Order: sequence, then structure tokens, then C-alpha cells
Amino acid sequence: MKLDCAFYASAFSLADCPRWPRREIALVGRSNVGKSSLLNALAASKGLARTSRTPGRTRSLNFFALGDDLAIVDLPGYGYALMSHAQALTIARMMHAFLEQRANLRAILLLIDVRRAPRDEELALIEIARGRSLKLIIALTKCDKANQRERAAAVRRMASLGERLRFCSAVTGEGIEELRRELFTLSSRSAPPVRAHPA
Repeated sequence: MKLDCAFYASAFSLADCPRWPRREIALVGRSNVGKSSLLNALAASKGLARTSRTPGRTRSLNFFALGDDLAIVDLPGYGYALMSHAQALTIARMMHAFLEQRANLRAILLLIDVRRAPRDEELALIEIARGRSLKLIIALTKCDKANQRERAAAVRRMASLGERLRFCSAVTGEGIEELRRELFTLSSRSAPPVRAHPA
């Protein structure tokens, strides 16, 4: 299944977000969890989203048009320490405004490193999704680095989340096709049109 995905625009505030009818999927996760790598894998394009060895490079909301009526919004990674308090606060406010107020938002794709336990930030994102009745998709990234015993331990660590977990790897391609198909279930021609969030 081919994913037709193209960069559209960047925004630094809710008011700067595109005014379009597309249904949006927020791509969120800690810095260095592999958001850009996963997005490139989903699109089968190495250069769609910039990857970097230095975490915390993404500072804006990056919009990618997906198919005919969807969009993926790559949010800045959280938990990156080498950033001024003022910068971190500005980015946090922008992200929360988008996640809590953006009318176009229909789903949150939450990435968690398979080797890590969910922390307060992940739990808060899950609560936002549930509070707004958004579809929540949890993908465990970098699963190529985990053996079967480590994967089983990850499932036990995250059992309390009460959500389905998906193992994914941008390196081996594991879980990528399934994730593509799941994202496209959010596309619905019969659904009422989405009104873009007012500036």
C-alpha cells in the first residue's frame, strides 16, 4: 500500500495552522523516539522528514498532506533537556494548544521506545486523547533492538495503559504496512466535513 504524503507547511502557533478541511493525525513522542524515521518509513521516502542525531531539532508543528483528505502533524519531541526553560515552555504551550483545541484533530499517534516505560508525558497525552474522544494509536518504536523477552516485558510494563500496542521498526519495516492501513481508516468520505480551527 503506497502512502501519498507530502510536506505542506510549518506553524509556530495555533493561529498559523492551515485552514483546510483535512482530518489530522498528531504524531507525538519523546525526543529521539524516532518520529521522523517512522514518518519517512510510512511514506517510503528517506527525505520527507529530516532526521538528526541531535534530539530536539523539531521546534514547530509540521504538516504533511496524506492522501486526499488526511494530514499528519509532526509535533516537537518532548523531554529534551538541552533547551532553555523559556524555549521549552513556549513549545509546550504550542503543543498543548494544538492537542486540546485544534478542531481538525481526529487521532493521536503516540510513539514510545519499546525499551522505555511510559512516563508522565505519555500518560498526559493519553488522557488528552480520551478526554477529546480522539482515536489513540500507540506504536512501540525501535522494536528491531528488542528480543522476544524484551518485547514481552514491554507489553507487561504498558498493560496498565489499557490500549492496544503496535510493534514498529523504521529499520526493518515491521508493523509499517499495518500502521499505514490503520491511518487510512480515519479517512471517511461519508463523514461530515471538518471545519478548520479559526485563527
